[in-house]
Amino acid sequence: MSEFDAFPDPAFILFGQSAADKKALFGLIAGHAAELTGIDSEILTRQLEARESLGSTGFGDGVAIPHGRIPGLEKPFTVFLRLAEPVDYDAADDLPVDLVFALFSPDGDGAVHLRLLAKISRRMRDKAFVAKLRGARSQDALFALLTDIEAAHAA
Repeated sequence: MSEFDAFPDPAFILFGQSAADKKALFGLIAGHAAELTGIDSEILTRQLEARESLGSTGFGDGVAIPHGRIPGLEKPFTVFLRLAEPVDYDAADDLPVDLVFALFSPDGDGAVHLRLLAKISRRMRDKAFVAKLRGARSQDALFALLTDIEAAHAA
């Protein structure tokens, strides 16, 4: 068992959703996460926006990893989106984003948050893996690919 069960349920993966812009994307992520966890969507949105105000979490090749630390959260969780159409994100390479891996961590556990960001970042830099994510035809296919993150980085 790891410190991080990225996707306890396929419901944490959104497939084929649309967002008009980054603000709408953050609202989509926060709204979905709120439904699944019971955390107030406004808190989630504010944390994503606060982190984004420090600099874009879009690191290139159509991938973004928005993240935030949530007071009172007991353990980290993620929401993954494969958007129907890319959205302008102010990414490092100026390309729009279609793969979004949102991470929410407990407020007081910076070391775990950074380890998880590094793990996600390494996996999302793997061009073959990213191509598989883009080629997946369903939420279940994405779930199968994404739950292999733990196996791929164990040891």
